[in-house]
Amino acid sequence: MAILKIRGGDLDLVEYEFRTFPPGENLKTLGLEKKKFMLQHTKGKVVVRAPGRIHLTVLDMNRFAPDHPGGGGIGFAIQCYCTAEVTCTKKEVTVEYNRAAIIENFVAVFRKAVGYTGGFAINITDHDHKHVGLGSTSTVMIAVATAMNEAVGSPLTNTQLRHLIGHNYCEETADGSIAFGFETGVGPAASTYGGMAVMGDELALAYHHSFAEGKNVYIILPPTEISSAGTQEFDLLMNKARTLDYRDRELKAYFLLMDLIPALERDDVKKIGEIIWEIEFRGSKRAEVEHHSYGIYHYMNLLREAKLEFVGMSSVGPAIAVVTDKDRKALEKVLKPLGLEVAIATRVDNQGLQVVHTR
Repeated sequence: MAILKIRGGDLDLVEYEFRTFPPGENLKTLGLEKKKFMLQHTKGKVVVRAPGRIHLTVLDMNRFAPDHPGGGGIGFAIQCYCTAEVTCTKKEVTVEYNRAAIIENFVAVFRKAVGYTGGFAINITDHDHKHVGLGSTSTVMIAVATAMNEAVGSPLTNTQLRHLIGHNYCEETADGSIAFGFETGVGPAASTYGGMAVMGDELALAYHHSFAEGKNVYIILPPTEISSAGTQEFDLLMNKARTLDYRDRELKAYFLLMDLIPALERDDVKKIGEIIWEIEFRGSKRAEVEHHSYGIYHYMNLLREAKLEFVGMSSVGPAIAVVTDKDRKALEKVLKPLGLEVAIATRVDNQGLQVVHTR
């Protein structure tokens, strides 16, 4: 078990035991198991399609850790989907997915929380863009959680599902175990409701609104050899990023409340792009970008100079999201001299997850 150090300042140094465990060992039900839920098993299959997300920034990385979700943040849903198909069974739990451990763990959490003694047959289709900043894990988790909830009569609310996911958010390890991961709640909220989500601490959804309807979203993956997963992600988020957020968290919160939300309500994508560009140089977001070297700033600045309305790196990167009226052909003319290519061409999803019951 790795012992990793967290430094938030000259007088703020603690050690964190980065403990791995088998699925089903550490279940946080948040007291929900004390309630008596009336379950109603759905006949047939529940299919949930959930959009992926672009996570633009955490508000304050001093307010979360791998076993303590929160920190606030903002992000928006994109038309890049994960699908979960769930059927109730008498007892057995089967998971068809190449990252089965994280799903098996959450199935155990959900069953204990709602008092469900039956099983599930679960089949998952991922969007296959892992550890590049598009939220594959959180998107899969909210799709599976919603599908299981629907399959047993919807005993939990969307908020309760988001909190269960946040407090049990895990990533798999090389040996097949799991470990608690970082979770702000932005991904599940954006996937559930669509559009742009603004999160406060403790997974609280502060605001959500449609965003950039009808505009094009392009995901660009600039060249990098820097990992955005595992201990590298931990070192980044819990050290330099925390120090920078001590300094800039109030300013970032002010930008969101006083500038971003009004711009969302008047659908001013250009203004939103200006706000996000300012945040790219502030607090923990600066640490995330610089983690991939200053080359990411260089690429994003050239894209901004090409008059693209919105340019921002997602999560710990390296994915750069561009929101613009330009079509793909016009954008590729901009990218070609930079040696960049469009990895994904999509749009914002302003509908949120979709649930279908089949017989």
